Amino acid sequence: MGTPLGGFIRAKRDSIQPEALGLPSHQRRRAPGLRRSELASRAGVSVEYLTRIEQGRDRNPSPSVVNALADALDLDTAERTHLGYLAKISGEACAGHVRATPPERTVRPAVRQVLSLLEPGVAFVTNRLGDVLAHTDSFATVMRDTGLLDAEEPNLTRYVFTHPHARTTFVDWDQIADEQVFNLWLGPSNDAFEWFTADFASIAGAEFTRRLHRHIPPAQVPLRMTHPRGHQLRWDRELLELPASDAQQLILLLPADDATATVLNHLREHSDRTALRAL
Repeated sequence: MGTPLGGFIRAKRDSIQPEALGLPSHQRRRAPGLRRSELASRAGVSVEYLTRIEQGRDRNPSPSVVNALADALDLDTAERTHLGYLAKISGEACAGHVRATPPERTVRPAVRQVLSLLEPGVAFVTNRLGDVLAHTDSFATVMRDTGLLDAEEPNLTRYVFTHPHARTTFVDWDQIADEQVFNLWLGPSNDAFEWFTADFASIAGAEFTRRLHRHIPPAQVPLRMTHPRGHQLRWDRELLELPASDAQQLILLLPADDATATVLNHLREHSDRTALRAL
């Protein structure tokens, strides 16, 4: 059985053009990308050892090997961070399987107080699984008619892949889908990831599963939305990581242009005010 670490290395190896790394490209290749022997040579490891890592038979490579593979694959900063994370969770899995459980949903009172201070800003607390755990009134004003907040326990990942309005709401749906799936690998924990994906993969279908083992960090771009009332919105996103014990994030949506700021003010003026709620 493979591992996320092995899957990432294979996917990245297959995506690299040999000439980009100064390797001859005129040779006949049965598959695109780097040969396993070429990557092993660049990383200074044996082909047999690289094969064991890729196939999941070695789940605990040393940090020096992980760094050597990152160098050999010419990974950027985001990709190196992700490779290190996958090496960590593969090693944890090797140490012993923990029964998959849902993550903690409690939002600390201090975090809810921060949200109240951010009013009338558009902000929400989430975790890497996509749970919308708490939000400001303005976030509800923007998202209320999209269907995201209709569920008893709103989840952005579930919304993106299963709600009929998601592809209309998010102009760059593929980008958002990539972001949500990539985030699943980053926490809150390996067992929470397994708990979420075990049932969700069969519900979400091929658009979800084909992204699940891609492991390519998505680009950071403005969030573009079509509001149900026809408004076109563009947001810059600021993300604040809360303490590791929370495994949560505070995300602020900031109008990226004057048109969005104008629409936001209009929506606020015509919205029934509701109290901040933690879900």
